[in-house]
Amino acid sequence: MSSRERLGWTPFFDAHARSIDADELRFARVIEEQRGLYRIDGDVGGWAEVSGRFRHEAMSAAAFPAVGDWVAVRAQRSGSRAIIERVLERRTMISRAAAGRAHDEQVIAANIDTIFVVTALPHDLNARRLERYLTMIWDGGAVPVILVNKADLSDDPDAAGAALRRRLPLVDVVVVSALHARGLDALAPYLGPAATVALVGSSGAGKSTLVNRLLGREALKTSAVSAVDEKNRGRHTTTARQLVVLPGGALLIDTPGMRELQQLADGAAIDAAFDDVAAIAGECRFSDCAHEGEPGCAVSAALASGRLDPDRLENYRRLAREAAFEARKGDKVASADLKRKSKRLHRAQKAMYRDRDRG
Repeated sequence: MSSRERLGWTPFFDAHARSIDADELRFARVIEEQRGLYRIDGDVGGWAEVSGRFRHEAMSAAAFPAVGDWVAVRAQRSGSRAIIERVLERRTMISRAAAGRAHDEQVIAANIDTIFVVTALPHDLNARRLERYLTMIWDGGAVPVILVNKADLSDDPDAAGAALRRRLPLVDVVVVSALHARGLDALAPYLGPAATVALVGSSGAGKSTLVNRLLGREALKTSAVSAVDEKNRGRHTTTARQLVVLPGGALLIDTPGMRELQQLADGAAIDAAFDDVAAIAGECRFSDCAHEGEPGCAVSAALASGRLDPDRLENYRRLAREAAFEARKGDKVASADLKRKSKRLHRAQKAMYRDRDRG
């Protein structure tokens, strides 16, 4: 297996690489991101930075490399950073609305096969938050798996797992104790050679401990959770996104705790995450049914019979409203950007005519 293949290179990326007309460029995968610098491995290893042209032409923050991306780089002389010229097309990704931005996307990790959504017993387990994660993951094209960690802190972890499976019937739910290495064998099907897996979840859910167990060594620093902390959240100890290679050859991306979950997913992704709700809604007599007690409303009937969880329906509606709001906000931002560009163009034209008249 070549160095690229060991890092997850597939025919998908090979096809894109062949479309780039630049013989001097080489290809590597981003394995760590640190404040605008990128550690890469593949044809070229070490630290890299984007070229000035790349920075100038990037249309948004999402255009910049993320951990897991394959990039086309120009190697420099020994001791100098490689220069990233292109980001290859992403097969999958997980992203969120960038914190503090009106409408911008932040890519957290790219080209992932499976995403482990790590939650913890007893107090971190929140079905609504998990549904929000699932919406983001399906929107990005990866396969989600829910890991219920810290089973050792629960009197009945199996019951908690069963309850989640009933609410989330389309997702594999695995109950584990990373601290005591229990239940981890169930993850083997997702950890084949060169398969890329990412971890997401709240701060203190035990992601770094899980990484250390899968690696078989203390590669990432962990922080104990206070016994008096009711919410059982602790402090996240991962400060940078990074990709690590597991003993069996799988590639695992760890991310800092995601505290802000501003979604960017559209209606189709929400329907995928709430497939059972969408399927029931499709049985309504009227295609524009608002599910508020209209004649022939299958959703109302499912609620009355207990077939549909009312809390799950309410979360579906909440996320759908958020998606509609983000879409409207995005249209406004795009319109404002167009106006700003038009003003800049107008000023440039005036300056050009003024200079021409002076000449």
